[in-house]
Formats: sequence, structure tokens, C-alpha cells
Amino acid sequence: MSDAIIRLTDAFIFQQNNTMVLHDVNIEVEPAEFVYLIGKTGSGKSSLIKTLYGELPLREGYGSIGDFDLKTLTRKRIPELRRNLGIVFQDFQLLTDRSVLDNLKFVMKATAWKDKSAMEKRAKEVLELVGLPNKDYKMPHELSGGEQQRVVIARALLNNPKVILADEPTGNLDPDVSDDIMRLLHNICDNGTAVLMATHDYRILNKFPGTILHCEHNTVAKRNSFIGN
Repeated sequence: MSDAIIRLTDAFIFQQNNTMVLHDVNIEVEPAEFVYLIGKTGSGKSSLIKTLYGELPLREGYGSIGDFDLKTLTRKRIPELRRNLGIVFQDFQLLTDRSVLDNLKFVMKATAWKDKSAMEKRAKEVLELVGLPNKDYKMPHELSGGEQQRVVIARALLNNPKVILADEPTGNLDPDVSDDIMRLLHNICDNGTAVLMATHDYRILNKFPGTILHCEHNTVAKRNSFIGN
């Protein structure tokens, strides 16, 4: 068996309303691999991502992410699972009533950080990594969309995850800003973190190559390339 950081075997993926959207899913994501998850709206991309971070239960088949067995995952262990992941959302989900630095500190406090000086140091480290070394005092509304997404990626990096799950991270951004975010995510991947990214922005697939998984016909198929819409 490989050292896959994500593995689904004969898995069935359900939406929150209990509708089955994907069946017989067999995928593996290796450490430091960049993987695109593509497909039409409603094809199951987001439901698959949500299953991987415990928002939706895995009812049939086998699934693991890191050391966590998704089939036996209890609600009590979901926070522990998420502390080991980086999650990047399309709509940012930043706290609008506090600064960038305090947004990051909020996450660290929620994931068992105690040392205030260590928290401050790590927050500044991840902001440096995403190219925002002087934005820690800014409020979210003072940032551009691209800058807000960089903060979200910084937030995802706080606990040194082995994998980042990104659900349409460029969906609300214009092409030039999307390209900047893609370069950042690929650089993170090049430094050892696996990335699984759901997207409908097919333009980036050829510009920023990676493994392609296509949600179609209610299952997931690996593609060597993607051309078209």
C-alpha cells in the first residue's frame, strides 16, 4: 500500500440531504502532490471535499486522510482532524470584526496554542509566506479579494498541515489574481504539502499542471489532461 495522504476506496459520497452524488470512488493523493478536482456544478466536488474534512460522514466504503479513518471518525474527533488540515474556502470566511493578525490568533487559540509570543511569531511567519508581511494590522474589508484569499491560505498553514483542501479558491477572483493564488498554492505544494483543489476554472489546468480528477457520471475518473469547458 502506498503512503497516500488521502485515500478513498469504493467510497460513496452523499450530500447533506442524503442524496448520493458519487459512488465507487477510488482515489489516492500522495504527499506533495497537486490534484485538481473538476466537474460541473452539482457533480459532487464540494461534497467530496466536505467528506474529507468531516463535514459530511463517509457512510460506505473506506476513506482516510493522514492518520484519520473517515469511516469511523466520531464527531468528537472532527476538531482534531481539522487541526491537521489546511482548509481554504471560496468565500474567505474571515472574521470581519478583527484584524488579520487577530483572525490568525483566533484559529490558533481554537487549535490549542497557548504561548502568546509563539502565536505572534507563527502568525507573522505565515503572512510572510503568503506575501503579506505588513498587513497584519489591517481589517479584512481593507484588503483586496486576492489579499483576503492569501490571508485564508496563511490561516490554513498555521499548523503545518500535510494537506490543504481548497474548495474553489479562485472562484471569486479575476484571472490575474487567480494566477497569483495558483502560483502561491503550487509553491506550497513544492515545499511538501499536498493540495486537493476543487475548481471549475478550467483555464488554470493547463497553465498550472497537476493531477486531474474528474467528477462525472456520479463517480471520479482520473484524466491525463483537460481541454475544453
